[in-house]
Amino acid sequence: MAIVTQDNHGLRLAVRYLVLILVALVFMFPLVFMLVSSLKPTAQLLSDTSSLRAFLPVGDISLENYAAAFRRAPIGLFVFNSIFITLVTVCASLFLCSLAAFSFTYLNWKGSGIVLSVILATLIIPFETIAIPLLLWVSRLPWVGMEGIEFGWLNTYHVQIVPWIADALTVFLFVQFFKDLPRELIEAARAEGASWWQIYRRVVMPLSGPVLATAAILKSLKMYNEQYLWPLIVVQDEAHRPIMVGLGYFFQLNVAWGEVMAYLSVITIPVLAFYLVLQRAFIASIASTGVKG
Repeated sequence: MAIVTQDNHGLRLAVRYLVLILVALVFMFPLVFMLVSSLKPTAQLLSDTSSLRAFLPVGDISLENYAAAFRRAPIGLFVFNSIFITLVTVCASLFLCSLAAFSFTYLNWKGSGIVLSVILATLIIPFETIAIPLLLWVSRLPWVGMEGIEFGWLNTYHVQIVPWIADALTVFLFVQFFKDLPRELIEAARAEGASWWQIYRRVVMPLSGPVLATAAILKSLKMYNEQYLWPLIVVQDEAHRPIMVGLGYFFQLNVAWGEVMAYLSVITIPVLAFYLVLQRAFIASIASTGVKG
């Protein structure tokens, strides 16, 4: 009986892995198509889409599309802008949203529940409804820069960062996580004379690895995906454009689809690398923090 049970267990495990591999292959097809198509001339790319050759590196294969894409647009600059804007926004958002969530969870100030409800209610407001009022607002705001006080945030990095720092979803994630932390830790720290800032920095945040990684992943993907409409409105100079706006360089006159695929391949690599890094950090944080059971 033991041998039969082990055989059945091994068969179920093999079937499970086979299903997972098939599902992974299905999700990999768009990436494979993109990478393979970036190596083909446009004419061959379009002719191969009617067969399985679209997923195979066959025919006239070269890196010419990548060279042409870099000649057409400053891809390196666009990638740097997107990474810089995303990293600064995510770091600032994690800090400020975790502080707000800490105050909502532990300080118990009057009206905190109402304020939190109003913040969460903003999740149902689409950005398109506030884009024009926000544009009129940021076009008149002052900013202290290297050359003194300047009015108007257009064509800058901070106009693409500051409006996205406060995030209702990130606040909600931190509030829910902080509520599950043992209250005894906070009470013990207060009994020892620790200030609220010390409790936040030395007690709460060292235990918040899982929610930090989760919020960072969600915020990064959101920032990376939404770097089109708002930058298209507020950024006119090439020096501050992110990669999504740079995609428009490849849809002028005759579309060179090989170059488009090469551009998409280049801008996808940072996203996948960033996601894998945060995923490893998420797993490591769970392992170091421990799971209550």
